[in-house]
Amino acid sequence: MNGPVLIGKVLVAPGERRIINLPVARLYTHADLSMPVEVVNGRRDGPRLFVSAAIHGDELNGVEIIRRLLRHSSLKRLHGTLIAVPVVNVHGLLHRSRYLPDRRDLNRSFPGNDHGSLAARIANLFMREIVANSTHGIDLHTGAVHRDNLPQVRANLHEQETRVLAEAFGTPVLINADLRDGSLREAAAEFGIPMLLYEAGEALRFDEVAIRVGLRGVLNVMRSLGMLPKVKRKEPRVKPVIAQGSSWVRAPESGILWSSLTLGARVSKGDVIGRIAAPLMNREYVVAAPADGILIGRTHLPLVYEGEALFHVARFQRVAAVAEQVEALQQLEPAQHLEGETD
Repeated sequence: MNGPVLIGKVLVAPGERRIINLPVARLYTHADLSMPVEVVNGRRDGPRLFVSAAIHGDELNGVEIIRRLLRHSSLKRLHGTLIAVPVVNVHGLLHRSRYLPDRRDLNRSFPGNDHGSLAARIANLFMREIVANSTHGIDLHTGAVHRDNLPQVRANLHEQETRVLAEAFGTPVLINADLRDGSLREAAAEFGIPMLLYEAGEALRFDEVAIRVGLRGVLNVMRSLGMLPKVKRKEPRVKPVIAQGSSWVRAPESGILWSSLTLGARVSKGDVIGRIAAPLMNREYVVAAPADGILIGRTHLPLVYEGEALFHVARFQRVAAVAEQVEALQQLEPAQHLEGETD
């Protein structure tokens, strides 16, 4: 038998499913505000996985991924516990902002403390109530405003268990990302918790392919952990490839950017991947690829300043293999319902 889970002074018994509202700082109108958490506690013992989204309040794909995850029929056979937090940065979501009202980045404020800034207090609450109750974690992100990311998983791939879960997730690109000071990944690592960060899409936008890949990835991880029964696959599994490195290509001059490249495009060193020009000038500034690789991130805003990050290129030993996996991924058709999802 599984054990009970205590979050926010609410005890969730084995076989129960409860929504818990963790109080966070009130609005300046004195209206109450809370961080919503849904706990699905299986009857049988198993890992405790937290899945979180909207640590940056304008990153919405993860909110929809978690909504669909909680409706998935396979949760009826759950081993262990799923702790779902669709909106961590509630203040940011209300203001359609990446940041908290004090302009702090919540994902640079962990582990936080209960007497610090608003960001530090929310980070401390999340660590105390969510991370401390978990054995594994997945954090869902998108690119920033006007910046799009190819579906990818970032994790500490030197850690064997984390690497196995990252490969199970099923994105074509894995990035062995260093831990950043103040990030949730760094704080979770201090607790000894293997954690993945999924990046896909753009802030303030829903991307159906990114959502479907993310939902499938979370379910794949849960199956890998033994939390859900394994299923027979109807389609080939995406074989992830670890990037040897990545770099942002920056604007050589201010002006208006033109580029026809799409995410997942294969580029060769020296290729012209964009051009920048001023509205009333004939002169163009060429933006060239720094290395052979795959485009995993790009800006969608044509108005750019000198030094601004424009394209994110990842380098691989087998660029062609990654390109094939990306192409297969991008052929996913939008759908309102996924197999196994309940109405």
